[in-house]
Amino acid sequence: MDLPPVNLAELLRHPDDLDKITTLKAEFMRKKAAVDSQLRSGLREQLETTQAGMNGLADGQRTVQQIKEEMMKIDKICSESQDMITDFATINLVSQAHRNFGAVETMRRNLETFSERLDAIDRMLHEDDEDPENMPNLLAIHYELTQLRNIRDDAIEQIQRGDDPGLQSTLEDYFSRLDKYIEWFDVNITLVAMSLINLVIADNNSLVVRFALIIEAEEKSDQRVLALQEALKDHKEMATRFQSITDGAKTVRGYKDKFLKAIRTFAEDQFKESKEKFLGDPDMLDKSLKWYFNDLNAVKIGMTPLMPKKWKIFKTWATIYHGLMHDYLIGLIDDPETSSAHTLAIISWPEAYYRKMTKLGMKQDELTPHVINNREAELVRDFRALIIKFLDEWIDRIYKQECKDFVDRNVEGGNLDQDEYGYFRTKNLVDLWRMLREQVDAAGNSKRADVVEGVIDAMFQRLRSRQQSWQKMLEDEAARYELQPPQGQPELDGFQPLQDWLVATANDQIACIDDNEDEGRMAYLSDFRRKFSALVSPQYMDRAETEIAALRDGYVDLSTWCMTKFAQLVFAVDFRTVMPDFFTSRWYTTNAMARMIATFEEYVSDYKMVLHHSLVDIFIEIFAEELLIRYLSSVRNKGAKFRRQDNFQDKIFDDLSTAFDFFNNLPNPDVGNAIKETWRVSEPFLQLLTVDKEAVPDAFAEFKSQYWDLQISWVEAVLRSRDDFERSMLNAVKARAAQMDVVRGPETIMSKVK
Repeated sequence: MDLPPVNLAELLRHPDDLDKITTLKAEFMRKKAAVDSQLRSGLREQLETTQAGMNGLADGQRTVQQIKEEMMKIDKICSESQDMITDFATINLVSQAHRNFGAVETMRRNLETFSERLDAIDRMLHEDDEDPENMPNLLAIHYELTQLRNIRDDAIEQIQRGDDPGLQSTLEDYFSRLDKYIEWFDVNITLVAMSLINLVIADNNSLVVRFALIIEAEEKSDQRVLALQEALKDHKEMATRFQSITDGAKTVRGYKDKFLKAIRTFAEDQFKESKEKFLGDPDMLDKSLKWYFNDLNAVKIGMTPLMPKKWKIFKTWATIYHGLMHDYLIGLIDDPETSSAHTLAIISWPEAYYRKMTKLGMKQDELTPHVINNREAELVRDFRALIIKFLDEWIDRIYKQECKDFVDRNVEGGNLDQDEYGYFRTKNLVDLWRMLREQVDAAGNSKRADVVEGVIDAMFQRLRSRQQSWQKMLEDEAARYELQPPQGQPELDGFQPLQDWLVATANDQIACIDDNEDEGRMAYLSDFRRKFSALVSPQYMDRAETEIAALRDGYVDLSTWCMTKFAQLVFAVDFRTVMPDFFTSRWYTTNAMARMIATFEEYVSDYKMVLHHSLVDIFIEIFAEELLIRYLSSVRNKGAKFRRQDNFQDKIFDDLSTAFDFFNNLPNPDVGNAIKETWRVSEPFLQLLTVDKEAVPDAFAEFKSQYWDLQISWVEAVLRSRDDFERSMLNAVKARAAQMDVVRGPETIMSKVK
């Protein structure tokens, strides 16, 4: 039994595929168990067949040996009898002459009546042709033809011993008419053999029985010929003494083989019709093969009582039919004309096939080879791979178009869409989810959960990869603007369209997960889940829920990342010349915080109508957090120094007041309060700057107890920015840090301040 090799590299191409190991192991164990069962069954059957063959050979050898011994005894008795009987030579000569005379007389009579008997056969054959459904003369014709064939064979054999080629040619011409009627009779026998199923269904048992008698007689004749040929081939000198033993057929006529061949031909013709129906409609596999089981049922119920028991006609018929079914299905599998729909129908067929054969009395282990060579797993894998191939082609095509649209984003008027709410959207998201639904339908048409589950697994992986690809594409483009040197005029070509795309991408992510219960509209991901949930097993669905949750989190993360990147770009481009001035001498003479807040207000005003409503507050929170991080990190600016004579406390208070005024005027008070709570970190920051040198360790300890992830390197930068900084202050802070037993908690804003 040949099985396709398992390529683990193909099955485990991605790290996430490691989750499939348990499923794959179970599948391979089931597959191994099936193979082991088949091997045990095949081995048992092979041993039984071998043992039966060995027993048959042993019996045949004993029989041949007994014949040899009996013939030798006869030869010995004949030789001894010659010495026992007086005048034996004379008696033997007279007896032989008498036998020869009788044989010549019989041969003369047979030759004289040969033509007349052929005429009688001719009449009977014509009568049978006029009544093909009954063929009343079939048995009589067979008897007469057998007699005439024996006469011809005896005559030809005698002429051959006489070594007279001229006379042999004359005899062959004389007997030539016989071949015509033999062929005619063989046509009728083949016609009956091809019609046995219909005859049984029509309850024409008489013709079936007569046919069986003819085939059985011919089978016995062939066995006798083969046995005599085997017995006499090593004793040619004895064969000449016992010519009478070889009366009858001299050659094997093979009617039993013709009968079995007719069974195959009859079935092959029906398989051809079935193939045409099946290729025309993949759903017709079961109906197109209905005749198969009807035939076997007719053989089991109607034909078995009419045939010799030793033939085991039902098992013989079923074995022939099974072999043809195997060849038929394997041929379809390998036929380039068959589509994936045909392959799916074939994958599901063996289970129904063996169930029906079991009802007929043939167990699966009695039917070898397996009807499709145990290729279900291979075919499922191939079909699944085909769907995934189309899936990858679609996703690649969509992604390439998206990349092209992104590169061409500077076209006049932009190349983004807007949905019914006016939100920016990319153009291909709808096509992506429509394609995914179509591929789920294609997998669902297989009616096999393992196919659907494999395809859904691939979709989960592609959707995760798509999130990563989008983030990388946007991040690579954003780096062009973030990494520009602070000096000189910034490169702004494509900058504003990039911001639009960040907004559109964030909106797309929300569209994937935002179920609108008020309008009764499901998000793309929820609709996707609903579509495949009915097609997979409950066990798989448990695992799929984890994948759905991970995808949902990924969409949230990507939308948040887009807003964060938008804010970071604002600082990298709009505020690139402002941020380096904070906490330096220029800071005291400018109103940078007010300008930055005003700029951000313009951004919010410009984008709040095209940004999903759930992201507007998030965008504001992200900007406020980014502003706080940048503000606190400005202690590292070149030239940053806090001098007490400059009243830096008032300047910091002025900056904070400007920011808090903006937060207080936000449309959503909850968002404003949350932001202000985050900005409370400015209080311990100010403490680090203003307390006496001796109180710095205490101020640090208080700060650290509230913000456990406070970075010591940032604290050092703050201390160094004091105009009264001494090394002893930093050492005291580090000593206090070593003494503290900090309780870790949720991440705070200070984890992002480096």
